[in-house]
Amino acid sequence: MEFLVPDHLETERLILRQFRDEDWKDLHHYYSSAEATKFTVGREFTEGETWRTMCGMVGHWQVRGYGPYALEEKSSGRVLGTAGFWYPNDWPSPEIKWALAPEHWGKGYASEAARAVQNAGLSHLPDISLISFINAENTASIRLAHAIGAKFEKEVLFRGANWHIYRHPRET
Repeated sequence: MEFLVPDHLETERLILRQFRDEDWKDLHHYYSSAEATKFTVGREFTEGETWRTMCGMVGHWQVRGYGPYALEEKSSGRVLGTAGFWYPNDWPSPEIKWALAPEHWGKGYASEAARAVQNAGLSHLPDISLISFINAENTASIRLAHAIGAKFEKEVLFRGANWHIYRHPRET
């Protein structure tokens, strides 16, 4: 399949690439953390659930032509989490997502990755107005959305909770 966006991006400290089989082990640092998953999946995952979720992200690329990237730290080769394009069938619109294991929070990796994804979206998906869909209580992600130029659009009820839609800029 030909993808709509590059399947590989690079920033100063990160390689954003397709997931590989062994990546689930590093990704599990995110999915096994109750603190990290509080506002996304809402609970800790088993190793099998992490692996299946990773495979779902790989499949997203096949179905939509774009999807989430593994965030590989250049200096260590470790996967810190994921960021990229995400549009499940029950989402309000295609989004830019990010999720990092807690030990990588506060180091600027999420904003670095999200900006690279924004630029790829502007270049390769110009007809899609991307959002970030954030639980209203997730203040860290809300701060990040603002920091990368996304603007609050509205609040919606989703899966029994209030969520915010932040619209990303349509130009750099």
